[in-house]
This record gives sequence, structure tokens and C-alpha cells, in this order.
Amino acid sequence: MKLNSILYVKDQAKSREFYAIALGMAPRLDVPGMTEFELSPGCVLGLMPEKGIKRLLPAMPDPEAGNGIPRAEVYLTVSDPELYHARALAAGARELSPMEPRGWGDKAAYSLDPDGHVLVFAAPSK
Repeated sequence: MKLNSILYVKDQAKSREFYAIALGMAPRLDVPGMTEFELSPGCVLGLMPEKGIKRLLPAMPDPEAGNGIPRAEVYLTVSDPELYHARALAAGARELSPMEPRGWGDKAAYSLDPDGHVLVFAAPSK
């Protein structure tokens, strides 16, 4: 099984730069209308402009109507969540909750990306 997850973004270039810094990697694909980051084999995070999905699926509710309201959470388990979280904050994320142990067994930090999506970097608690 492969996982491709796509976030609808207001400004593709701004979001591409944010995620390149936060993830510490260049996109594997960056063309008008789609940017993709290969997080691991078979796991891709895509960024699509809101206007692009409106053209593709015009009957779908307008994603711009949800601006300012968290519409998705990207929960990434990584080897060094403190580093990733710090990079996200340096790139302009707004911290929601600092790194701390969570009741489900992970340590995790929460922030908001430039489009208001919740971004979490986590690792299993030791």
C-alpha cells in the first residue's frame, strides 16, 4: 500500500518553501499545480493550490471557505522531532504545543503551517 496525502494550500510556492525547510528535503516534484515530498518509500505529501482543486472538482465545497480553521493534521513520526519542530518554527509555523510526552506513548510537538494545517512531529517516548 502507498499513501499519497495532499494538502490544499493558498500559495504553492510559499508552502513549498515552508515544507522544504521543515522537512529538510527538496520536493521530488514541483510543477505548477502540484508539489510532492517523498517522506519515505511509498509515502508522499502533496501540496495543491486551492484554486487547482476547485477547477478539478468544482462540485466540492470551496477549500478557501475554511481558511483559518484547521482542516487537516499531518502527524509525522521522525527520528529527531525536536529538530523538525524547530525547523518548522524557524520557517514560520506557529507553535500550538511544545514537545512533551503524550498519553498514547509518543513525545510530540504541534504547530500550524502557513495554511493553518496542524503539523506534528513525534517519536516514541523512551
